[in-house]
Amino acid sequence: MDEARAEATEAEPLAAEPPAAPLLNRVAAELVGTAALVAVVVGSGIQATELSQDVGLQLLANSLATVFGLGVLILLLGPVSGAHFNPVVTVAEWWTGRRDPKGLGPREVGAYLLAQIVGAIGGAVLADAMFGKALVTWSTHDRSAGHLLLGEVVATAGLVLLIFGLARTGHLRFAPVAVASYIGAAYWFTSSTSFANPAVSIGRAFTDTFAGIAPASLPGFIGMQLIGGVLGLLLVALVFDHRRAAGPK
Repeated sequence: MDEARAEATEAEPLAAEPPAAPLLNRVAAELVGTAALVAVVVGSGIQATELSQDVGLQLLANSLATVFGLGVLILLLGPVSGAHFNPVVTVAEWWTGRRDPKGLGPREVGAYLLAQIVGAIGGAVLADAMFGKALVTWSTHDRSAGHLLLGEVVATAGLVLLIFGLARTGHLRFAPVAVASYIGAAYWFTSSTSFANPAVSIGRAFTDTFAGIAPASLPGFIGMQLIGGVLGLLLVALVFDHRRAAGPK
């Protein structure tokens, strides 16, 4: 029994094992989930600015709506696609599972990324439509300052560490609460309010509202998110490699 348990620990993948649903269903879940997430972020931002002139209250309303919305979406769609809703998470899962025949392949990764980006743009357009705004208005909210870029590195690294740490410790069932809670906290403890997601960043460029980001700020934000993703995986290896190293003597 001890030997079998050790072998199971050794074989445990870094990322969650991909779901068995057909690719079309998984891609649909990623598109719908990312669209809904951006609609929540942008829509709650618009609602907050219409109800209050206090920036702190606006951010509080925006972050609370995002926490609840993200938790529900992960709970609902996680069993279908893994509920990535984020190119950094998708690429990180491909990288960590690249030697696993059951892992995500390049075709699946490409489909996920396209669905996430299209979904994010659609979610921003939908939010604007619900509040009677122009369907597409490029954001003028500049977010290019260096301290904001550092915030994105921290936010994304923490997100990757959390998700893949949960996978390595067998606690992915807590992802809806854990990931939503982390994003809610990161709204407040990071200078960038924790976009931590290239697809969501792109979608938010399509709306000149509270949650928007100027297109000129996108390269910096996305670059820092990718760096944060790499840093997050390095932290996972540093903290959790003892689990992979454990095995039969």
